Amino acid sequence: MSEPTQPSREYLAAPVLKIGALAWLKDNLFNSWYNSLLTVITLLGLWYLVPPFFKWAFVDSLWNSSAEACRDIDGACWSIIPNNIKFIILGFFPNGEEWRPLLAMFLLLALVVYSKERSRWNKYLGWFWVSGLIVMGTLMYGGIFGMTVVETAQWSGLPLTMMLSFFGMVAAYPLGVLLALGRRSKMPAIKTLCVVYIEMIRGVPLISLLFMSSIMFPLFLPDGMTIDKVLRAQVAIILFTAAYIAEVVRGGLQAMPRGQYEAADSLGLNYRQTMRLIILPQALKIVIPPTVGILLSAFKDTSLVVIIALYDVLKTTKVTLSNPKWTGYSTEAYIFLAVLYFICCYAMSSYSRRLEKELHTGY
Repeated sequence: MSEPTQPSREYLAAPVLKIGALAWLKDNLFNSWYNSLLTVITLLGLWYLVPPFFKWAFVDSLWNSSAEACRDIDGACWSIIPNNIKFIILGFFPNGEEWRPLLAMFLLLALVVYSKERSRWNKYLGWFWVSGLIVMGTLMYGGIFGMTVVETAQWSGLPLTMMLSFFGMVAAYPLGVLLALGRRSKMPAIKTLCVVYIEMIRGVPLISLLFMSSIMFPLFLPDGMTIDKVLRAQVAIILFTAAYIAEVVRGGLQAMPRGQYEAADSLGLNYRQTMRLIILPQALKIVIPPTVGILLSAFKDTSLVVIIALYDVLKTTKVTLSNPKWTGYSTEAYIFLAVLYFICCYAMSSYSRRLEKELHTGY
């Protein structure tokens, strides 16, 4: 009896990988006729725009000279930045006391960097931020340890922008979470209050809230009682941002499957334990991208405080441009501001992507 024959095997060669610059260009930029057309149009646009801009910004420019020397050049006059950097960054803070807002900004950045690691997210982190707020407020205002008193009317420039934006975001986020939970509450009174608040705040622009905090709110105070203008602006920013965060968080709560709530009930967890241990950790991870978008908008919207006579970094730049000596160099000044805002926003966006990757929210 003959042995059964083994089936023949055909050995196929490994697939050839397409690597290299030419293959990447073909697959990404020239894979169809319309993509090829768009690529060519884009390259032509860059060819006509980039070289003249490079020549204006770097070749024919002046970086550290007087305003009079800039009148005779065809390029950019970046000298407006080093010649006015102190006022642009620190504004009207008294001479000889500049170290105080600089130290306050450094402390704020140190807190932000320290808070980046998730391993440090514990109950002590909140106390660090509260302590940091007290120290920063003491540095800015003074009055102790021999420091002269600097009224909030003189708080201006980048320190004011950073304080309004960062503390506004830190305070608005927990308030937004509470509003989202209140809107989904089964108690009619709490739900109604949260719905009215969220819809009313989201129905008006931030500029109207700033006007109300600056002009209308003092009319309802008793005679002789005043509240600081910076504090009123800070509260307006917090209330406005919290309403938008509440809707984002509510979307994350609605995305949670019903089985998560039933599993919590089967374990005997009460409402507070269910939200703190099961629902909120998952829901907040889902809404990281839209939340960061709102926080970035809040950071940029702090520039609107110029309408209530608060001199943030945008306003100090405008004051610099009002000097006849530097009139005509607004392009350079606003490019500098754009780069400053971009660095801050890009840092926050990059951290959100890192956090999203660590928490595995990319699926």
